[in-house]
Amino acid sequence: MNCAQPGCAGTIVDGYCDVCGLAGAAAPAAQGAAPSGSPAGPASSRSATSRLGTVPLGSARNATGSRPTRRLGGGGNPSRLGAGLTHVPPIPEVDPQQSLMNPPVVAEEKRYCSVCQSAVGRSREGAPGRTKGFCAKCRTPFDFEPTLVAGNLLSGQYEVMGCLAHGGMGWIYLARDRNVNDRWVVLKGLLNAGDPDASRAAVAEKQYLAEVEHPLIVEIYNFVTSADGNSYIVMEYVGGRSLNNLLKDRMKSNGGTFSPIPVDQAIAYVVEILPAFGYLHSLGLLYCDFKPANLIQVGDSMKLIDLGGVRRVDDDQSPIYGTVGFQAPEVARDGTTVASDLYTVARTLATLVFEFKGYQAQFETTLPSADEVALFGQFDSLYRWLQKGTAQRPEDRFQTAEEMREQLFGVLREVTAAVGTGAVTRSTPSQMFGQPAATADLLTWRDLPRLAIDPRDAMASWLTTVTTDEPAARFAALEGAPEQTVAVMAERADAALRTDQVQLAEHLAQRILDADPWEWRGVWLQGLAALSRSDPAAAVAAFNAVYGQLPGELAPKLALAAACEAAGEPAVAERLYTTCARTDAAFVATGQFGLARIAAQAGDRDAALHALDRIPATSRAYGDARRSRALLLAAALDPAHALQDLGQAANELEQASLQPVERASLRIRLLESALVHVQAQGPQMAQEVGGVPAAELPLRRALESAYRDAARLATDGDRRVELVDKANAVRPRTLV
Repeated sequence: MNCAQPGCAGTIVDGYCDVCGLAGAAAPAAQGAAPSGSPAGPASSRSATSRLGTVPLGSARNATGSRPTRRLGGGGNPSRLGAGLTHVPPIPEVDPQQSLMNPPVVAEEKRYCSVCQSAVGRSREGAPGRTKGFCAKCRTPFDFEPTLVAGNLLSGQYEVMGCLAHGGMGWIYLARDRNVNDRWVVLKGLLNAGDPDASRAAVAEKQYLAEVEHPLIVEIYNFVTSADGNSYIVMEYVGGRSLNNLLKDRMKSNGGTFSPIPVDQAIAYVVEILPAFGYLHSLGLLYCDFKPANLIQVGDSMKLIDLGGVRRVDDDQSPIYGTVGFQAPEVARDGTTVASDLYTVARTLATLVFEFKGYQAQFETTLPSADEVALFGQFDSLYRWLQKGTAQRPEDRFQTAEEMREQLFGVLREVTAAVGTGAVTRSTPSQMFGQPAATADLLTWRDLPRLAIDPRDAMASWLTTVTTDEPAARFAALEGAPEQTVAVMAERADAALRTDQVQLAEHLAQRILDADPWEWRGVWLQGLAALSRSDPAAAVAAFNAVYGQLPGELAPKLALAAACEAAGEPAVAERLYTTCARTDAAFVATGQFGLARIAAQAGDRDAALHALDRIPATSRAYGDARRSRALLLAAALDPAHALQDLGQAANELEQASLQPVERASLRIRLLESALVHVQAQGPQMAQEVGGVPAAELPLRRALESAYRDAARLATDGDRRVELVDKANAVRPRTLV
């Protein structure tokens, strides 16, 4: 069976796609993926939206009982490495024997007690540190010498070839499986067979890992015991490079200076591997110890390796394995959860994309500010995603791997659009919002995307039966809903706004938030209500909070841009409009109109014209864009270029979307301006305005005709007489 995920060419094997790793039963995702787009509108290096600040919704409302955010979407977008949006260079498979440690020695600076994490086995007074001994602090024995050597044969099947690495739970060996075509396998042993915690962890691994079977997770083949009683896990050999090694390679090539993985590629890695976390969580398992060393790229695919820290969600007995700088702050006190697992994913991405100095010290559980990291200022959505992923309180983070992936995929689209080239030609529909209205005028709440009905809502099916779009009739129908769920109350609030019942809409939004302080839909509705009552400051606060919850969605950014524009924050609005316009075809016109308004308000006519010119001819707003260009060209004329501008404005009118009366009125305006200029500056016969030579006689004749055309269209008698009088007044004198 073929994978149902859009854009994925994989096949469902044992219930999971062999390409994207998503479950075969997953609902189809939004169709298509937007290609890279070119920057749109005037570039700006002014303040990022992060300066507005962001507070998690529940925290902002001082909730007394935490209710985790419900799953927001299906995580359904193409998951090929690069997600169909960017190219990630493949990594050739490494010859296993070239990866062997020779000699197998654990560097002294990496020797720590397995219990208290104190430094052990260090040099003293010129004498080398011991590889065996006891921790001076807690007396736990340590042993950093391999228990297996090349040539050992385990269970009559696995021939040891040597040591590959030493990890937090012991040595990792390379071996050949003599019973299965001499295939390469990995043997993972214990840090210390005498450590009771380590022994329990090994037993736990045997229980958990027997259940794990997923194309993005290293495969477990067997469990064996050596002659001396030590246990080993036999697993698939993955011969690529870990992300940790890729970072080291880049640093080496950069002369020892840190060189981050390109942000689009790093995001693609995490987008690719998140289905593996969703799979583990669906089994009631937590990975616990994710970091760059535990994700390997081989060819154009990824593998999650080293399942040594895996434990059950309800396990409160076995030891928790984690790494300083990646582990969530509450783990030591409260244990691990899905939210703490996803925290490690966000921390891992942070270490890949910028030089995260102090991530194990000063910033052990926090992020640097946007002012300290240039990348955050460049990609505000990524910063917001990292902020949510690493929030201090578990309930303020992403609550499912699918939710986390869906939002990160949206961030990836924005990043690739910002660094790519070419026009935005496709749109990826959102599962949470509709599409915006494209208007050249100031965006109102009515022009913003409408909330989509959550298909998981208990009343979703019933809501599809309410088909009327007339606001009053729809509001009346919604009042008869069998159950007042979030989706029903959100629809009622929307209908209330459209019937000018703003207070009722705000009441319904508050009811949604009273039931769940993390329900962003309630805050979205509050933002719409604030715009409707001309309170842009309150709208900015509301939409900024929603943006923090949905960093990969464009609708909150567009809403925030509209609110900032109305609130006198043009720099922030400009940045947001630019992001929207270059990321998704459905947002191009709305974003470019916003950029044009901001530029025109700042007196930068050329930038405004450029923004309008970026609305493609395929857009339904193309005619409105030409109309706006004509109005800009006809306004505030520079005497040195007046006739050229008026001529260009007339050309724009030919393509503009106009009613006959308005078209006639604008033509009169252009010809009047041209006549005034010619009378003051003299004729310019080489220049034309709407097909009329720039000289007094032809302009008078054209203007007379334009007045009479407008008079025929006029419905008001007085206006008709006025236009005829003007035609007679401008008519050239004749001898007849």
